Amino acid sequence: MELAYYSDYAVRLVNTEEPVRGKDTLTSVEAVRDLFVDNQSAARRTTDADVTRFRSVRARLRAVFEAADTGDETLAVDLLNSLLLEFPVSPQISGHDVRDDDGRPLWHMHLADHPSNATAGYAAIAAMGLAFHLTEYGVDRLGLCEAAPCRNAYLDTSTNRSRRYCSDRCATRANVAAYRARKRLEAARPGLPDHTGLAADSAQPSSAQGERGPGLRGR
Repeated sequence: MELAYYSDYAVRLVNTEEPVRGKDTLTSVEAVRDLFVDNQSAARRTTDADVTRFRSVRARLRAVFEAADTGDETLAVDLLNSLLLEFPVSPQISGHDVRDDDGRPLWHMHLADHPSNATAGYAAIAAMGLAFHLTEYGVDRLGLCEAAPCRNAYLDTSTNRSRRYCSDRCATRANVAAYRARKRLEAARPGLPDHTGLAADSAQPSSAQGERGPGLRGR
């Protein structure tokens, strides 16, 4: 398992809240436990107190994505380093449940946390995973969805650093909205030549991530 895999922990936690829409799904112990996915032994440590603690860590992780999204690399790294210091982990070699054709363990790196509570364990893994992703791929690979009012966090793994949206749904919605805005402008200014050369069908994105045009921040 690549250590960058753990960065998904950070994305899952950040996206439990949509600040612009005023939505927050992190309101119960059960919601916190769901974030652990396949790590049920860690999830069982969750108590009512962890709901508040998870929200605090969530705000700090979102701040990392916000700094990266605005191009402030130093701030993003400083914020992430503060989490790493507060919530440490111990990298360990592991070979559990994964075997090669000869039945030998397929050794890989694993992050072992030593938490005082469920929040500390989750935060440690999320911060370390995000740190590995940042150093491996770059700060500009951390983004917030450009399809307002979404602003969900995502990790850009595209080959040309072109991702702008958190999902296919947001990419489609943003492109359709842009197309309709162009048509309204044309309707409001009769006689204006149409230089877009775009039909309604062409307004749909070719991929879930969308493409950045000239002048947009290249991620």
